[in-house]
Amino acid sequence: MIKPTRAPLSLAHDPRLHCDYAQLVRMQAHATSFNLLPNAKIGTPLDGRHTSKLRGRGLNFEELRHYQLGDDIRNLDWKVTLRTGKPHVRGYSEEKDRNVILCVDQRSSMFFASIEVMKSVIAAEVAALIGWRALRESDRVSSFIITDHGIQKGKATRNQGGFLAFLKKLSKSNLTLNARPSNTRVPSFSDLLQQLSRLGSSGNTIFILSDLSDMTETDIDRLHALQRNNDIIPITITDPVEQALPSQLIETQWKVGDGDYQISLDSEKQRQLINQSFSSRAQSRAQNLSRLLSSKKLPLIELTTDGEHIRQFTQCAGGHA
Repeated sequence: MIKPTRAPLSLAHDPRLHCDYAQLVRMQAHATSFNLLPNAKIGTPLDGRHTSKLRGRGLNFEELRHYQLGDDIRNLDWKVTLRTGKPHVRGYSEEKDRNVILCVDQRSSMFFASIEVMKSVIAAEVAALIGWRALRESDRVSSFIITDHGIQKGKATRNQGGFLAFLKKLSKSNLTLNARPSNTRVPSFSDLLQQLSRLGSSGNTIFILSDLSDMTETDIDRLHALQRNNDIIPITITDPVEQALPSQLIETQWKVGDGDYQISLDSEKQRQLINQSFSSRAQSRAQNLSRLLSSKKLPLIELTTDGEHIRQFTQCAGGHA
């Protein structure tokens, strides 16, 4: 059990645009209202994701009781047996160690919102929330922060000091985001998956917090490969404008671009064509992610920029806001 951490004073900024260290520390207060893996079930003694209900030669002593027919004689407590004259056995609960990996997208493409809160802020706050919950369950937490300038890998830790150091790095990355385009090559989602594939470990619970705007079909195949030996939980962050452009944009003659190309929205036909493309892409992504998660019956978590992301996440994770 971790002790509540007193959050430092927030910096003078709009919390909808950026999140500072104090903002991420305060997420600890919400870390009791959900489960990290709400649908996880223990299969075999070698195939668990957390504390097993099976009794055996585990790590945690649970009880001392009278011997019953069928008990493993290797668990006999000879001192108590000799002292009482009756056979006693020691019962254990198996500890299923878990490593939670937080992959947080803090690239400039996440510095966007048409309603209330930037996608980059949502990713950072929910990552902090998941990390605080993992620490409460005595799990290890490691991290990858993907920025315009590279991918920062954080060491696994299960202590509060190590996690606070991660939150400082995360807030620093978030506070540097702005609307100016980057002049350097921005790491792609594929680059992140390559690093995850090189971990060489299994049994991890990997949370990916991103809008997945540059996810490719090859990336989906890599996610399926990772899912064989890990729990992959993508948390997608979207904005309504990315689903369908409103008709009012034609009156203002908006220009839409991707950094290299742009188009002027000056007709209803153009708007409908773009919306069809948006809808097709969103539907394809949802179907791919649903297939990815269905093998382990994990939830598909989609968050929006309307400022209700904490409530949305805790509900998707089987909790309450």
